[in-house]
Parts: sequence; C-alpha cells; structure tokens
Amino acid sequence: MRKIITVIAIVMVSLANAQAFKGKGDIKGQVGMTIQDGGTGIGVSADFGMGENMSFGIVAGYMLNANEIAGFKPRFEDRADLKVRFNANIGNVLKLDPKMDVYPGLNLGLRNFGGHLGARYFFTNGFGMFAEANVPLARYDTEVNGFENYNNQFVFTIGASFNL
Repeated sequence: MRKIITVIAIVMVSLANAQAFKGKGDIKGQVGMTIQDGGTGIGVSADFGMGENMSFGIVAGYMLNANEIAGFKPRFEDRADLKVRFNANIGNVLKLDPKMDVYPGLNLGLRNFGGHLGARYFFTNGFGMFAEANVPLARYDTEVNGFENYNNQFVFTIGASFNL
C-alpha cells in the first residue's frame, strides 16, 4: 500500500510541473500521423523557443500509403516534404492552463508557403499530445496537378509531443 501511495504522489507532482511552453531555450519534439486527401503518413517536427511567446522550427513529412494516380505510384520526392516554421505560442496570453499551449504560425516549405494552427497538452514534464492543422496559403506552382497536390493541401496531424 505504501508503494502505491508513493507512486501516486510522484505522478501527481510530475503532473503539477508539466508545462507546455517555457519560452526562450525551450525545445519541443513531436511525432505524429498525418491525415490528408490521398493518403496518410508520418510527420516529425522540432520547435526551439526564441522568446516568451515565439519559437521557430523544422517539419518533415512523408506519406506512407499514398494513392496511385492514373495508374502511377508516387516516387519518394512526391511523398516527402520539408518546412521551416515560426510559431506564436499564445497559451499564456489566452490564460490557458500552463500544461496547454496553442500556437498559430507560418511555414515555408519545399512546395508552398502556408499557415498552421496547433495545440499541445502535456501530461508530465516530458510527455504530451498535440494536434495541428496545416493549410497552404501560396503555392509555388499555380497549376498543381497529380502528385503535386499531395504536399499542397490541408493536412491534419495528431501525435505525441516531448520536451527535449
């Protein structure tokens, strides 16, 4: 019984110290499943705190089960994307629980310039969950055809977030 109470106390303390965004010097890593028209995949990102409410980061995505188009299978370069991004971490501005962060932002990728809106919730100091929606605002190619559409559309990502 004593061990159970000790474990519960440790978990409660770790939950009390969980914080979604700490500001300058904070580093977050995320891995999740991407969901979009034409297939699903994996997304990996890292964010680096620059100030109290600002961070920048990098995002990489790869479609694992992309649909064929006109009988052709997509190549690696059709499935992959890489972006740099800027976030405005506004959880504390909105007076949310310190374990929760909301971050709108802009990203610049290999295929487009876009925007995103995400939210993180940390259960402990090191582990949390996130959800993020990405949308292209301006495409580099005005006529997006075939596989080019895979990285030029609305993408929803959900997964795990970590303090690094």
